[in-house]
Amino acid sequence: MKTEIVDEHRELTEPSTEPRPNEPEVETPLESLASICTVLAIGLFLMTFIFQNYVIPSGSMENTLLIGDHVFVDRMTFAAPTKWAFFMHYRDIRRGDVIVFLKPNPQPPDPPDIVLVKRAIAIPGDHLHLAHGIVYLNGVAQNEPYARPVQNDADPQDAYEPARDDFPANGAPPNLEVWSEDLPNHVVNGDLVVPPGKVFAMGDNRTHSLDGRYWGFVPRENILGRPLFNYWSFETTADQMDQQQANLGARVGSFFTTALHIFDKTRWKRTLHLIK
Repeated sequence: MKTEIVDEHRELTEPSTEPRPNEPEVETPLESLASICTVLAIGLFLMTFIFQNYVIPSGSMENTLLIGDHVFVDRMTFAAPTKWAFFMHYRDIRRGDVIVFLKPNPQPPDPPDIVLVKRAIAIPGDHLHLAHGIVYLNGVAQNEPYARPVQNDADPQDAYEPARDDFPANGAPPNLEVWSEDLPNHVVNGDLVVPPGKVFAMGDNRTHSLDGRYWGFVPRENILGRPLFNYWSFETTADQMDQQQANLGARVGSFFTTALHIFDKTRWKRTLHLIK
């Protein structure tokens, strides 16, 4: 009888073409680089076109926003709709929206890219009047629970005459001259009428806010977005914020101060606080 010889050694040593289920696949350096680049590209897209972070440097929006609040700003909701991003939510500005925008009519020594945050008080077509700290919109006195009452010694007379305490100690800002020249073109029967394509914005801290009463209307194209929530809030004063912007030494000192007091000066209750 013929016996068939089997090469047992070959059966034991020849590699199998089937993948081993328990053996992890090793990522090549090129694949790792591609993954990192993808993550960076997505992050850059989100932080450039959809979200952006800002820190609040002044108390003009107290108590809605405090000095030292770090906020995420939604840049898509108020953007012009685009066909490629049909899945995004778009809408126009509404009365009461907190908005982030480029300062209108910047004048030297102001740089042209100053970013401000205020509340939209009136939209195109609205008739606005401010008397004794009360906003009258289309003839109706507004209930504004978010606004700090105007101090008695600084009652504005109307929507285009700011409270005296709003002016800096060295006099009115140069923007006021530009606004004063344009102002009469928008007054009807003592009311300020908001023109098409613009909104009127004011700070919630009415007594200490440089806002539309100084530089006029905010063009629609100047509006960058709306703050969504605080992702971190650190106790800081206006003087400290000014110093940080003025020189590098103050910024370095601020870094060490923050690191030293990150637990006792963080406003934990404001973390993830929604902005309304």
